[in-house]
Amino acid sequence: MADFTSKRREGSQPAGVQQKSEVASEECDRWLALVAGNSRLHWACFKGRQLICSWHTAHLNADQVRNLQAQGLQAAGWQGLAPTIEVEIPVAAKPLPLWAASVVREQISLWQTYPALQVVRLEQVPLQNLYPALGVDRALSLLGAGLIYGWPMLVIDAGTALTFTAGTDHCFVGGAILPGLSLQAQALSKGTDALPQIEWAQDTLPQRWAASTAEAIQSGILYTQLAGMRDYLADWWQQFPAGKAVLTGGNASRLLSALRQTTPAIAEQIGFDPNLMFLGLAACRSSTDH
Repeated sequence: MADFTSKRREGSQPAGVQQKSEVASEECDRWLALVAGNSRLHWACFKGRQLICSWHTAHLNADQVRNLQAQGLQAAGWQGLAPTIEVEIPVAAKPLPLWAASVVREQISLWQTYPALQVVRLEQVPLQNLYPALGVDRALSLLGAGLIYGWPMLVIDAGTALTFTAGTDHCFVGGAILPGLSLQAQALSKGTDALPQIEWAQDTLPQRWAASTAEAIQSGILYTQLAGMRDYLADWWQQFPAGKAVLTGGNASRLLSALRQTTPAIAEQIGFDPNLMFLGLAACRSSTDH
């Protein structure tokens, strides 16, 4: 891995985050983070600035949201929605603060009646040079990565889409978007008559010159994604020799494993952190009086 820590230490906080006089009391308060992505909802529980745990659910419907609110977002409300949550969400006299950001308007609208909801929009993310249609999840991940690991920073988010988001010293530089692994596979299955929907093996590389249709699809998608990543990384490091790169997103571990097997020298220079967007949300929260 790169010489910077790819997994954040418990209780660490972004450099430059505003200090508060009431640090002791803030470190005791619990709050929840929600980032609504294109395919899933991403959740985290914080104690002050410390990330306690994170989990994921499918998109929720109105009844599920009402039930969660009725249960005070306690463990009982999550049954059937998420794997076992690693920390007990405390019973509070008032609703737990929920800081949320979303690229799916319908999902965030379901929470509008929650009394402790704080929605973070793109214009509230403290980065310069953002364009209006930039996904707030990309901005939050870039902010979190830059504050934790330093600038210049390239975030590669391997989710529904594979995105490249670059920045220098709190300033967005630019990026790129292409379909992710699963979305490419779905497009081939739905857009053709004979090609099947494939399943991905977590750590096994497909044969490059495949002898079956399913493996040929895996080969074509995976190796071209890796080639694209290498090309963008080469250009990034040419422009910013001291630049850092961090992988995040649902397919990040799969792509990082593939890079380690194909180009280990490049993989050694890339960090991995699945919680970048939450760290960006925490930085936005810390910059306000909440």
